Amino acid sequence: MSERKERMTVTVDRALIEAGSEAVAAGRAESLSGWVNLALAERATKERRLQGMAEAVAMYEARFGSISQAELAAQEHADARAAIVVRGARGRARPRRRRTA
Repeated sequence: MSERKERMTVTVDRALIEAGSEAVAAGRAESLSGWVNLALAERATKERRLQGMAEAVAMYEARFGSISQAELAAQEHADARAAIVVRGARGRARPRRRRTA
């Protein structure tokens, strides 16, 4: 990011201002302005990634044709089967075991 800063006026939800102020108080941010600047930088990065993914899908579809709903569903199913479950059970809640002393 550029070192030169510009002043601006924005309207922000009260809960977000409180979250930023809490981050400053806890030492996770130097200032509210710094916290907001970081949030905007993260959002800009996310937008660039999303744009890149959209362009990749568009290039794929231009070469191979549109991706159908059936193909999306099949891929979602394959992803679910291949997923590594870190917590809980696949597809349903598993009862917790009691710990014994």
